[in-house]
Amino acid sequence: MNLKAGLWQQQTLKLAMTQELSQAIALLQYSAQELTAFLENKALENPLIQVEHANVKPMNPLIDRNRRKHQKEEKDWIDQIAEKKFSLEEQLISQLNIKKMSAEQLKVIRHLIQNLDENGYFLGVFSEIAEYLKVSEDLVEECLAVLQTLEPAGIGARNLQECLLMQIYYQNPNNELALNIIANYFVPFAEKKWKQISKELQVSLKEIQDVFDEIQVLNPKPAAILTGGTASAAYITPDAIIEQTEDGLTVRMFDDPIPRISFNETYYKKFKDQDTQVNRFLQEKFQDYQWILKSIEQRKETLTKVVGKIVEKQPAFFQKGAQYLVPMTMKEVAAELDIHESTVSRAVREKYVQTPVGTVTLKSFFTSTIQTVSEDENTSSTQVKNAISRLIEKENKEKPLSDQEIVDQLKTAEGIVVSRRTIAKYRDQLGIPSSSKRKRFN
Repeated sequence: MNLKAGLWQQQTLKLAMTQELSQAIALLQYSAQELTAFLENKALENPLIQVEHANVKPMNPLIDRNRRKHQKEEKDWIDQIAEKKFSLEEQLISQLNIKKMSAEQLKVIRHLIQNLDENGYFLGVFSEIAEYLKVSEDLVEECLAVLQTLEPAGIGARNLQECLLMQIYYQNPNNELALNIIANYFVPFAEKKWKQISKELQVSLKEIQDVFDEIQVLNPKPAAILTGGTASAAYITPDAIIEQTEDGLTVRMFDDPIPRISFNETYYKKFKDQDTQVNRFLQEKFQDYQWILKSIEQRKETLTKVVGKIVEKQPAFFQKGAQYLVPMTMKEVAAELDIHESTVSRAVREKYVQTPVGTVTLKSFFTSTIQTVSEDENTSSTQVKNAISRLIEKENKEKPLSDQEIVDQLKTAEGIVVSRRTIAKYRDQLGIPSSSKRKRFN
């Protein structure tokens, strides 16, 4: 081994990640909203970039004022009243008979409401609340009991078990079996270990199943009724539109949400003949503008190619529906487009496409290949999931199919070869319980 010090020349090849290349990669994976935010931020730091929103029109105050005046006359006055939303605290306090309550009780109840989570469960600790409000723990517990009498039933419960108990008692206080099972056998009941419960309570499995059916209609998130359940709906803007025409399927990129950028010629001409430092600054910003323009065009070109290839390989999906999705991987599309697999992955990230069968994510078109008994064709994981759903939907509910039986039936009836572990994984993804938990008793 030569350990002597010395100088040698060595020629190597390596890929350098320049700032421009990094920017092009970042723009490719941006969604329309992210790209818009990026361009607006760039316009703030680069005076040569002007951002123009295509969907924003200039306003003529006189015309708009007259238009609004006529519209106001045509509409009924009550339509002008905005919807007033009440908070959870306001809706609960409004149910109390405040005149019969002391100021201290009302203070404690308000504090208890502030300790409810988004589902309506009480998360506080009696001792901590009592110490903070300088009241007794007994008073805090009494006030929680008052809070739990309010509607919707289940509000103020400390856990799911108590929430269900409160709702059962509210709907039918004489349902002793349901109250007993939830109070004393909650875990085995949830895990469907019903034979043990049946033996100890001396009731039939059918009676326990009836209790289970009653529980299914209860609300595990009582506060959702008062707060509207979820946040306001999010609207999806597609990045591409696929339409069925007489000539076949056509692809059109939807660029309207993305602002246009233009060069600020006025600013450039005004300062270009200044000193050397200003000229250097302008040249840097001009180059930045050109790189952004080029990156946006490259992003559109790559996205168009990927969407076009998806349409080419998945025509049955757009004409017949999701059940006709055929196996397709990012590696396969990348090879046919002569680009890297990571480029395809970035191109479809958080992108949506509007199709004749609905708006879907681009990523949903890529599914793994599942082997079939035929040597000429394979199937996709989506088709396997659809087949599993169909089998379970038609099964005998008293003798539900085990995962191994589903494996056998898929191979016999559909020609699909999958393992029992794959069936279990897909079943979990579909939200379908195991055979023991699907079983019904008559």
